[in-house]
Amino acid sequence: MRFSAALGVAMFILAGCNSGNNDQAAATADSAQTAATPAPEAAPQQPALNDAQIASIAVTANQIDVDYGKIALDKSKNPEIRKFAETMIKDHSDIIKQATALATKLNVTPETNKTTQDLLDGQTKMNETFKGLTGDAFDKAYAQNEAAYHDAVVNAVKNTLIPNTQNAELKSLIESVVPLLDHHLQMAKDLAAKFK
Repeated sequence: MRFSAALGVAMFILAGCNSGNNDQAAATADSAQTAATPAPEAAPQQPALNDAQIASIAVTANQIDVDYGKIALDKSKNPEIRKFAETMIKDHSDIIKQATALATKLNVTPETNKTTQDLLDGQTKMNETFKGLTGDAFDKAYAQNEAAYHDAVVNAVKNTLIPNTQNAELKSLIESVVPLLDHHLQMAKDLAAKFK
């Protein structure tokens, strides 16, 4: 079972902040859908992002995963789900602290933009899905959402945020978290596979 909110977040990240790689966004979104669902049309080309917008996207994406982890700790009794959620809360909170400290040092105020708002809208929809679920149904939804969310985030970081970041220190910070995000993606995929 796939959740449209997770796919929506993936589309927002990949298409909404992509400044010219719409074929990849459509292909990635298509692979995240079931075979019976037609592939979405590629999003119109978006303007390039500036560093303040990239900072906003990065902080927002990390905060959303912290928030999802808190929901999981509140709703799940499954030890694997709880351990994963604790890891997400710790690691993504650490990334937010680093990004916020760097933004302060660089005197960059994160600038809310369409992608940031789309991420928050996707979170609201996913929270509504989570609200109606308990037990194994919640655990499955959380695990699958985490796999889809991390897949979208990793692709966006590598293919959009890093190439569009102008400030060398900000780019270095984003690049430095890629191995951790790759690790989170594998953890999330492994967790989701247990709830097929």
